[in-house]
Amino acid sequence: MSAKPFAHPYIPNSAPAVKEQMLKEIGLGSIEEIFADIPQELRLKEKMNIPPALTEYELERHVNQLMNKNITTKEYISFLGAGCWPHFIPAVCDEINSRAEFLTAYAGEPYEDKGRFQALFEYQSLVAELVDMDVVNVPTFDWAQAASTALRMAARITKRTELLLPKNIHPDKLLIIRNYTSPDLTLTLVDFTEDTGAIDLADLQAKLGPNTAAVYFENPSFLGSLETNGQLIADLAHAAGALCVVGVDPSSLGVMEAPANYGADIVCGDLQPLGVHMHYGGGQSGFIATHDDPTFVMEYPSRLFGIAPTEVEGEYGFGDVAYDRTSFAKREKGKESVGTQTALWGITAGVYLATMGPDGMEELGQGIMQRSQYAAKQLASLPGVELKFSGPFFKEFVIDFSQTGKTVKEINAALLSRGIFGGVDLTAHDPQLEQCALFCVTEVHSKEEIDALVTALASIV
Repeated sequence: MSAKPFAHPYIPNSAPAVKEQMLKEIGLGSIEEIFADIPQELRLKEKMNIPPALTEYELERHVNQLMNKNITTKEYISFLGAGCWPHFIPAVCDEINSRAEFLTAYAGEPYEDKGRFQALFEYQSLVAELVDMDVVNVPTFDWAQAASTALRMAARITKRTELLLPKNIHPDKLLIIRNYTSPDLTLTLVDFTEDTGAIDLADLQAKLGPNTAAVYFENPSFLGSLETNGQLIADLAHAAGALCVVGVDPSSLGVMEAPANYGADIVCGDLQPLGVHMHYGGGQSGFIATHDDPTFVMEYPSRLFGIAPTEVEGEYGFGDVAYDRTSFAKREKGKESVGTQTALWGITAGVYLATMGPDGMEELGQGIMQRSQYAAKQLASLPGVELKFSGPFFKEFVIDFSQTGKTVKEINAALLSRGIFGGVDLTAHDPQLEQCALFCVTEVHSKEEIDALVTALASIV
């Protein structure tokens, strides 16, 4: 390092004169004094093993070279889903969420841009209309956290400690829920039927008990099946004194009944289908919704934004609802710790829903179902290839390759060599799903792309 004073181009207040003034203000003679409390044995004595510094241009080239090694869904056809799905993103979504007042959206504060409060209120209102509930939270990190929080809310409301979850849940989501609810809540898995993939009602009824806080299921399920017995599941849960929590893919609600109308007490799900690009991390966002019942509202740990009239007739203000119940207000005494949230994706989902409207969401759902049913039928017509479950599905379905003599891993490798990402290999997820793959078909898939998949698989198997 040169002894010459150095001002870093990307670190604020790094000019030597500025640093000297700041140290003087806090009564210190050097920056090293700031770290006086850190024991010497914990400090790094030698130089860090990092490469020489790059210029901004060199750094940009280096990162681009690394990124160009990736094969993305822009170059290849992708039939991957399983929690992060390919959907069309209207340009207006990116236009709005790239605005400076929204791009760094946290949750909105009274000393910041107050337009963010209204934007999040509008998002909450639009999602509430979609799921036919009254109250929606500022977004959580993802669906898994939304489900975890919803189940904790149910446990606090019922004062019970056992949760019943479907065995056909995404294994990663199950790990997150288990981690989030342990050690004071226990999870019990309910079987699914081999023919339809739906919840086994007999097994559910046998496992319901006086300590059951909530029954959780997803519609569609992780395996794509639609749960046609939703009302019956809710009735069984309520008869046992438990709550019914339903996870839902919001892109399905233009053609499917809202969970609130078949007995759901709490609804949760993922916002990614509503205008959010697929990302490798960071592109997920979850929501929670309930009726306007104080018993439920006061159990939300995250922020809720409401609307109120002002002194000026016809003008309205937007702000926190029951802020004193949040972890922001209660701090260490909060029911849950809620930190930085994905408010930007909530604003994006609001823009998407406002753009689509009810007719657009219906058209979306119909288009997805037409494409997915066509794809499943064409794939199941291939020798040795079968549709795993006979029940109805929305945009994802399970294909069984066990009779082809090839593994899903081999099939997906062969598809990749043809420019296609195949379905998610379910072999390691459950013994019932050995050599099965989960395929996803949405509105972005053309008939030509689906036919290309079928032709490729015909030659592979």
